[in-house]
Amino acid sequence: MKTGDAPPTDWGAEGPQGWVQARSLATVSRGLVADVEGAGARLHPVPTGFSAIDRWISGGVRAGDLVLLGGAQGVGKTTMCLQMARNIAASGQANVLYACYEHPDDYVLNRLLVQETIDPTAAGVAGVVGGLTLDELVALMAERNEQVSGKTPLEAVGDHPAGARAIEAVNAYAERFHLVTGVAHRDSIGSLKALVSQHRMRDNQPLVLFVDYLQKVQPARQDLPDEAERVTEVVQELKQLALGANIAVVAIVAAEKEGLRAPRLRFTHLRGSSALMYEADIAIIMNDKWQIIDRDRIVFNIHKSKQYRDWIVCTIEKNRSGRNLVDVEFLKRFEHCCFNPNGEIVAERLYEERIQGERE
Repeated sequence: MKTGDAPPTDWGAEGPQGWVQARSLATVSRGLVADVEGAGARLHPVPTGFSAIDRWISGGVRAGDLVLLGGAQGVGKTTMCLQMARNIAASGQANVLYACYEHPDDYVLNRLLVQETIDPTAAGVAGVVGGLTLDELVALMAERNEQVSGKTPLEAVGDHPAGARAIEAVNAYAERFHLVTGVAHRDSIGSLKALVSQHRMRDNQPLVLFVDYLQKVQPARQDLPDEAERVTEVVQELKQLALGANIAVVAIVAAEKEGLRAPRLRFTHLRGSSALMYEADIAIIMNDKWQIIDRDRIVFNIHKSKQYRDWIVCTIEKNRSGRNLVDVEFLKRFEHCCFNPNGEIVAERLYEERIQGERE
């Protein structure tokens, strides 16, 4: 296939929903060359900043990927998703559009500020000394605002040494991090498409769309009373958006009640539809480590049992970019709205592996 040849005559046909174009491989290869020469960054993975995950998904998320992040309530899905978004924006490798359907924009900003008051990668307590918790940050805003007439909440935070560092850090990537917040409204998938389209018109930088969370997104069709049908429609639309707009999409997915009762949450326990399984390129399932660890380790070592509560296990259950069923773990720093992103492979035997071994 010679990429320098004159373009062949491509062809198409009028379908039920408009013109359908067929392109020869020669045309596709010329487009690939143009991408490499013009905007090659779109062909490269964008690291999430969580090293143990990036290592197994071939370096990060890619344009066209739909990444699903699932887990039970309170396991840290929003914390991890927001930290990934922060890492990507801070790296400068892509812009971020964070669509949050559960929290207002000031709540999201406050979590980012708290995260920036510490070094989450530092061992022990060294990295958190002098940092602010979310409650401390909010209290500082309220207290200083009452004491000093006319001072804005952020100015009040800036009077604190850790707060000043946090504001400086957030300002460094603030223009690359865009928020869409509020309750889900009619045809919110259409709104996301319009925002992504607008971004492409005004900025030629790669974009990663984060959705928090998928079941809150309203499909374009309003005649779907069943949640499974709505989720099917939304996940298919998000995958098409990733492919059509040449962006990566990362979406949080909630678990169903049956999954919450299971010994270990799996991809099949995610709420809404089996379409999730087929449309996702990468699926990461989060579980508290203490809940899925081999019980013998907990019974005979109480100290270890307490330590396990500080860790989260992320299982890469589906991975079109490499190996799947990989368990990696990250240290929680929930008081500062983040994880230590320098994770590692889980060394211990986990609950379901033990059960399977006994059955064999």
